Amino acid sequence: MHSALDIVQDAMSKLAEKYGDKPAAEFPMLFQRILQNTIRDYYRRQKVRNAWTTLFSGLQSKQLDEEFDPLEKLTDDDNQSAPAQPDAAFSQQQLLTKIEAALQTLPMRQREAFLLRYWEGFDTTEAAAAMGCSEGSVKTHCSRASHTLASTLKKQGVELP
Repeated sequence: MHSALDIVQDAMSKLAEKYGDKPAAEFPMLFQRILQNTIRDYYRRQKVRNAWTTLFSGLQSKQLDEEFDPLEKLTDDDNQSAPAQPDAAFSQQQLLTKIEAALQTLPMRQREAFLLRYWEGFDTTEAAAAMGCSEGSVKTHCSRASHTLASTLKKQGVELP
C-alpha cells in the first residue's frame, strides 16, 4: 500500500515539476503516461534490487564464519565488465560520428521529431505536444527522417540490421 502511494506521489511530483506550465486539459493524459513510466521504473528497480539481494545473501550464508566480501566471489566469465577493445571502441566512435553527421543534415523538424521519438523515447502524442504539431506530422517527420538517415548511412557503408 505504501509503495503504491509513493509511486503516485512521485508521478504527481514529476507532473508538477515538468509540466506545470501546460494547459490543465493536458494533465490527465500526461499524468497517465508519467504514472505508467513511474510504475515500470519501480518494478525494474525492485527486480534488480531483489536479484542483488538474493545473490549477496546466497553468497554470504555460505561464509558466516570468516571475513567475507561478496564482490570477491563474483566472476565475469564473459568479460562483460572489461572495456571494449581499442579497435571496437574506435569503430563504435566512428559509427557515432557518422550518425551524428547524418542527423545534422536532416531538416530541423525531422531531426526534432526523430530525436524526441527514438532518442528521448517520447510516444507520438508526447512528441506532438512538445513540437506543437499534430501526431500525423510527427509520424511523417519521423518516417522521412528514418528513410533519409538509412539512405545516408548506407551510402557511407554502414550496414543496418
